[in-house]
Amino acid sequence: MKRCLCLFAVLLVLGMAGPARAGKVLIDVSQFVEHPALDAVLKGFQDELKDAGMDVEYKIYNSQGNMSMAYQIATQVAADKPDMIVAIATPNAQALVKQYDKTETLKGTPMLFTAITDPLLAGLVTDYEHPGGDVTGVSNQMPMDKHVEMLLKFLPDMKKLGFLYNAGEMNSVSNLKRITAAAKDRGIEVVPVTVTSSADVQQAASSLVGNVDAIYIPTDNTVVSAMEVVVKVGRRSQTPVFVADTDSVSRGAIAALGFDYYLHGRQTGAMAIRILNGAKPADTPVEFQKKLSFHIYPAAAGKMGVEVPEALLKQADVIHK
Repeated sequence: MKRCLCLFAVLLVLGMAGPARAGKVLIDVSQFVEHPALDAVLKGFQDELKDAGMDVEYKIYNSQGNMSMAYQIATQVAADKPDMIVAIATPNAQALVKQYDKTETLKGTPMLFTAITDPLLAGLVTDYEHPGGDVTGVSNQMPMDKHVEMLLKFLPDMKKLGFLYNAGEMNSVSNLKRITAAAKDRGIEVVPVTVTSSADVQQAASSLVGNVDAIYIPTDNTVVSAMEVVVKVGRRSQTPVFVADTDSVSRGAIAALGFDYYLHGRQTGAMAIRILNGAKPADTPVEFQKKLSFHIYPAAAGKMGVEVPEALLKQADVIHK
């Protein structure tokens, strides 16, 4: 068992009684890494099915941010022969889609992705309205122009913005492209620095100190998993740190304009229920979460040398203390 846990983390959870379909449903979940946003997605998904009275058995795999482990999990999922597959975050979704190409037994098994920024760029679907095949899901793609506008409310004279990301995560590559365009329209240069693992984050963040006016962390699973490291760099150097993920604000960032990831999970769960009751993934359009939530952490801002205007506090949906 100890050797198995070194390969990937597995947690088996039994659902509640009262199925909406005959027999217990087996759902395999493949999650890229543990952090509050992705954990909230899973919780929301499970709660949605539980509240619907679905009788579900979950096999939950976590690749702990390791891409090779994500491929090993995909192989295990194929062996499980589940009734449905759920992929949380882009790397594990890509690994599973490649497994579909190699494993005949997966054909016809519905797969839902969730917390995916750019399903087209990631190669998960070829059309949002008509996904085709066995794969569809819910995207967390964010309007980057609104993020840049948020940053300028705190730092109206900002000229350079640091961007920490893992180039191996297609979601972050998409976000970089879109925020670079939005920033350029407002006279701001984006300075990207990439990492390959959470162990690289401290050095990457430190390299931005003195070269940028602020650091921005997108919905990048590798960097978010090391959020506290970036916060320490920001406080020590008085470099403001902002995030796309609202769950990371309580961990020490100044502010975020993002989604409620628990609701994101529930939206994915609602789609799962429709498909388990007969809808076809091929005919189920990819969905996007539209409602954004504005979170501010005034104490964190003060520790990075930023005073939050009273007008912004009045606009916030959540003020962290």
